[in-house]
Amino acid sequence: MQGARKYRLFSAGLSLSARLLVLTIFFVMLAEVMIYAPSIATFRIRWLEDKIASARLASLALEATPDQIVSEALRGQLLDQAGAHAIVLNMPDMRRLLAQDSLPNIDLEVRLGEGNIATMIWGAFDAMLTGGERVLRVLGPSPQEPGIEVEVLIDEAPLRAAMFVYSRNILVLSIVISVITGALVYLTLHALIVRPMRRITEGVMQFARNPEDVTAGVRPSKRQDEIGVAQSVLAEMQNDLRAALWQREHLAALGSAVTKINHDLRGILSSAVLLSDRLATVENPDVRRIAKPLLQAIDRAVNLCTQTLNFARDGGPQLHRSKFALGSLVGEVGEDLVALCPGASPLRNEVDPAQEVEADRDQLFRVLSNLARNAIEAGAGSVRITADNGRERTEIVVSDDGPGLAPKARESLFQPFAGSAKAGGTGLGLVIARDVMRAHGGDIELVTSGQGGTTFRLSLPTPH
Repeated sequence: MQGARKYRLFSAGLSLSARLLVLTIFFVMLAEVMIYAPSIATFRIRWLEDKIASARLASLALEATPDQIVSEALRGQLLDQAGAHAIVLNMPDMRRLLAQDSLPNIDLEVRLGEGNIATMIWGAFDAMLTGGERVLRVLGPSPQEPGIEVEVLIDEAPLRAAMFVYSRNILVLSIVISVITGALVYLTLHALIVRPMRRITEGVMQFARNPEDVTAGVRPSKRQDEIGVAQSVLAEMQNDLRAALWQREHLAALGSAVTKINHDLRGILSSAVLLSDRLATVENPDVRRIAKPLLQAIDRAVNLCTQTLNFARDGGPQLHRSKFALGSLVGEVGEDLVALCPGASPLRNEVDPAQEVEADRDQLFRVLSNLARNAIEAGAGSVRITADNGRERTEIVVSDDGPGLAPKARESLFQPFAGSAKAGGTGLGLVIARDVMRAHGGDIELVTSGQGGTTFRLSLPTPH
């Protein structure tokens, strides 16, 4: 197909593969972030619970001494081992304290086992963003001893440092998981979707460049999914379009040949008309009897050649638009019908004399005259033409009281050489009429046809 656009496929920034990889990594990272918030909160609680457990172990060492009194050095070792400034055991009947000589001021109290997940997440991010220099008072139940509450006084800095280490490990793990998952998803989708779509795109572009090449285009596959169906449908469409182009090319060549033959044949028939006119003047009754059907046959042949030449002419109807009174034009169509029906015209002109249309006057006359003549030749006694101006469209209705069109004629009404309703007709009259109306930006359609008559509706853009 000449003039087909050339596209630049699969650039690094726009390809489906690159977008797929980036989006996969992004969504995996997003999932990791959503998992990170509750996990860092849980890590903080577990870290504080470990401090409670360590504090309880230190207090057990105190209880193991004979008089439950430890030296200054041992007390410092126990507190350092627990990482605490002070340890308090709250038991039902007593309270024990293991503490340094000087205690720091308490900045924040944390009571384990209370609050919900939102409170835990808030506490974790508060520790990471604003903590570091604070002293925490942590209270929680003793492990394996529900009746004892352990209270420990600790610095928040080690907790914050541990949370940052944990976050770094989570980040590294998330990146590794994202890359691995993204690569696996990318490779899988690339094999299942991207590569087949790329082949489809390349096939479509090859077909666009040269639709007549039977080796170019999309090939059907054995896949049963959506991509397989798309490949099969595209391949079928390409074959149909290729066949249509092939037919169009051959019809164009045939049309050129027919045009030349019709042109020469029309000249020959013109000579035959002149000779047959002389036969009509002969007094011999036998000659006169033969001359009349001969003249009619020659007239039909000339008309066939004329219509075929008009239809085969390149470019379609040439319009010379003007604004004129539609009623006056319909009146001229009625005068033209007098030749078919000697006496009064069978045309009923019910168009408002003041109604105007903007169109090619001669071409519109040709359309209306063709419809009216077809109706009279088909056996109609009268033809009625009305018109109505709408905001956007002007509708012209041509109706008759004839016997209606045959079903076969209705099926191929606007097909050349197939839609004639009379013997010897070409079927080009309505085809040309439709071409004329569409060239105006309007159309023609069959509204109804039956025993009560036939009605056509023509539409034109309303003049402004």
